[in-house]
Amino acid sequence: MKPLEDLFSTFDWSAFFQQFLYDSKNPLLFNNGFFVYFFTFFIVLFFLLRHHHAARRYVFTFFSLYFFYKASGWFVGLVIVSALVNYLLSNSIYKTKAKSGKTWILVLSIIFNLALLFYYKYTNFFITLSNEIFSTEFHPLNIILPIGISFFTFENLSYTIDVYRGDFKPANKFTDYLLFLSFFPKLMMGPIVRAHDFVPQINKPYILSERDFAMGFYLIISGLIKKLVISDYITLNLVNYIFDTPSLHTGLENLFAVYGYAMVIYCDFSGYSDIAIGIALWLGFKIPANFMSPYQSKNITEFWRRWHISLSSWLKDYLYIPLGGNRKFSIASFIFVIGFLAGAFLMSINLFKLSYLYAAIISLVLLLIFLLPAIITRNSKGIAANFNLLTTMLLGGFWHGASWNFIIWGAIHGIGLGIHKIWMLLTGKAFSGFNNNKIYRILMGIITFHFVCFGWIFFRAEDFDAAITMINQIFFNFDAQVFWPFYENYKEVLWMIALAMAIHLIPDDAAEKFIAKTKTIPLIVYILILFAFLILYGYFKSAEQVLPIYLQF
Repeated sequence: MKPLEDLFSTFDWSAFFQQFLYDSKNPLLFNNGFFVYFFTFFIVLFFLLRHHHAARRYVFTFFSLYFFYKASGWFVGLVIVSALVNYLLSNSIYKTKAKSGKTWILVLSIIFNLALLFYYKYTNFFITLSNEIFSTEFHPLNIILPIGISFFTFENLSYTIDVYRGDFKPANKFTDYLLFLSFFPKLMMGPIVRAHDFVPQINKPYILSERDFAMGFYLIISGLIKKLVISDYITLNLVNYIFDTPSLHTGLENLFAVYGYAMVIYCDFSGYSDIAIGIALWLGFKIPANFMSPYQSKNITEFWRRWHISLSSWLKDYLYIPLGGNRKFSIASFIFVIGFLAGAFLMSINLFKLSYLYAAIISLVLLLIFLLPAIITRNSKGIAANFNLLTTMLLGGFWHGASWNFIIWGAIHGIGLGIHKIWMLLTGKAFSGFNNNKIYRILMGIITFHFVCFGWIFFRAEDFDAAITMINQIFFNFDAQVFWPFYENYKEVLWMIALAMAIHLIPDDAAEKFIAKTKTIPLIVYILILFAFLILYGYFKSAEQVLPIYLQF
């Protein structure tokens, strides 16, 4: 007994209990060591209570909220308050008979949710804007952005809007709604889940088939490899180094940093999404895929069908269509398009130092991009569709962050979608004979990839000047002669980029087909794969932690 007493007397209980509290320097994420213990304890409790729906729901909700607390501290209270308000408002919408009453409650819900998002994410942006334009002297506020606020705000909005439309009956139990909002695999970085897909699964009997276990295992391991091995390695060994000081590197080095970032953001975000979907599958919840090899896309329209699918579908259903879709104009679209054209005019003058004439020509060309489809088809509805599309992409860019760079990124994709529409109208019939030609498809894939990469420059750069510096280096200081010295110094990183690109050659349903054909996978195979991953991770692991990119959104 004496050794046991000595152990307890010398044990640092303070440090032990400190592990269970929020640490801003080490937030809880899937790659955190504490998560292994957290998830193990949760799985044991979940398995013991799997046939008791109410107890299982309470345990699930508690662990989800605790996970968020460990990741972002007392902002967990914001999730609970947000869930409570939207739960009450959505039930009020459902019970109210008069259409006008439903509309007023919906407006209240939208104002509440957007006000929260605006305060935490955009207050300082507009303070800075006011100081620059109106010479005001407002001081920026000390506001910390809560993790995941953009994601759970969109989920709250889609929930109340679906109830208002009559597409979904609101949850009777508050814990059902709280679990939907706080479900820990997807709370902080998505995917953005729709309530009508998720809530009905909460109280279903828990069944984990061999196929679901195998698919979940594949998604989790492949997601961890994409995030912790590929993305983090490229980030630390190339991307951060060059993006921090693009003027000190040749255009060739900058170009490969852009290629690297294209792989980083894909592997980072799709890897996290795969982990979230895989864990959810193990827990009895089916969440749709969020990425489908986006860099295989042959045009920008196809890219947005493959990239961040939960966001693009949300923007379509709750922004593009309410704005009027491809049928009619809206006041909001006119305001945003006028603002966009005015912004392009002022940017041409102030940032690119062009004359008023050239600035006006650029604005007219941009306007023409969105008018041409209607002129070609002689259908005025085409103008509405393009104006609504541009508005959607501008707001989609702004959703990512309170920065002009994100707005420019959204504008680039909006313009790209408009140009692609013109291209299809002009060449659709003429090129129909070789649209499926392999060489043509490869060529269009390369063009699309580089267009997306051009947008990533603004997405990743610290500010507008840094983005312009990088573009200037690529176009006017390329210096191809440095390739071999560059390759010798960065060959491991370059091969890692090539590996990330090669992942896109794997068919999206390859794993599913393999698992379907392999009826039973022995336990030893899972153990060996896990052991191999741990060795791989141990080899590439860096002392410096790389936080997920979308954690900031």
